[in-house]
Amino acid sequence: MDSLIFSLNSTIPVFLVMVLGYILNRKGFFTENFLKISDNLVFKVTLPVMLFMDMWSIDLHSDFDVQYVLFCAAATTISFAVIWVLAKIFIKDKSVIGEFVQVSYRSSAAILGEAYIINIYGDAGMVPLMMIGSVPLFNVFAVLVLTLESPEKVSSSEAGRRIEKAVINIIKNPIIDGIALGLLASALKLHLPVMVQKTFTSIASLTTPLALLTIGASFEFSKMRSKIGLTAVASALKLIALPAVFLPVAVKIGFTDQKLIALMIMLGSCATPTCYVMAKNMGHDGTLTSSTVVSTTLLSTITLTFWIFIFRSMGYIL
Repeated sequence: MDSLIFSLNSTIPVFLVMVLGYILNRKGFFTENFLKISDNLVFKVTLPVMLFMDMWSIDLHSDFDVQYVLFCAAATTISFAVIWVLAKIFIKDKSVIGEFVQVSYRSSAAILGEAYIINIYGDAGMVPLMMIGSVPLFNVFAVLVLTLESPEKVSSSEAGRRIEKAVINIIKNPIIDGIALGLLASALKLHLPVMVQKTFTSIASLTTPLALLTIGASFEFSKMRSKIGLTAVASALKLIALPAVFLPVAVKIGFTDQKLIALMIMLGSCATPTCYVMAKNMGHDGTLTSSTVVSTTLLSTITLTFWIFIFRSMGYIL
């Protein structure tokens, strides 16, 4: 019973904030323009500042765990490659392969990882290291598969131009910039004045509640009916298969507590809403993506509670 209560306390508060966003939107508290502005504010300002502070707080000499970062990178790479190969073999509608692959491996690691870990342990813990190993690859692989599996017939030169443009966009991505600048500041042992720290901390503190509210407010049950078969398969891969494959390996290596929780978020949290934005911007229909984002957002609270309960019961999470 103690493990069940621990698991519910870990996931339900985060889910309830999303539910509140859904209810407030239904009651007319939010407008479509407000939600769009909020998404931009989180993506371009508060989340990069939060990631900068997380990375800056790391002591690269004592806290940096190379084995853990490499495991996160390897799990992300293997997941992406295997899902892509299987999609090429089994999916008959080749126009949706890019979308299917992206939503099957790419998690909302930055926002939800921070939310769950802080809810459980009170600080970001191992989330920064998990993000170093996974978030840049999430973006790079998404660009690769969405470009090469574009439903539009394009010449090799046009595909090259798209990849070049996408690579530039990755370099300019605020999330990756926040991580890179934070790591640079940590490596240089940059001292931030107290007033700057407090200002950045205040800005960063907006990220989780604002992002969760807007995720909930953007929730549309009708989208779950779109491409229901592939949506179910992608959701099962995202929430069940990837954690079932990699979490036992992580435990075998010796990753427990905060490291294990961060891996659960990386492997088994919902597909990030950014998937839809990227898919649409790169010429894809977006229907399968939006459907899977909605279904995984709804179901991930149940599956993450399950995974936390299992590994808490086995003594790997304290």
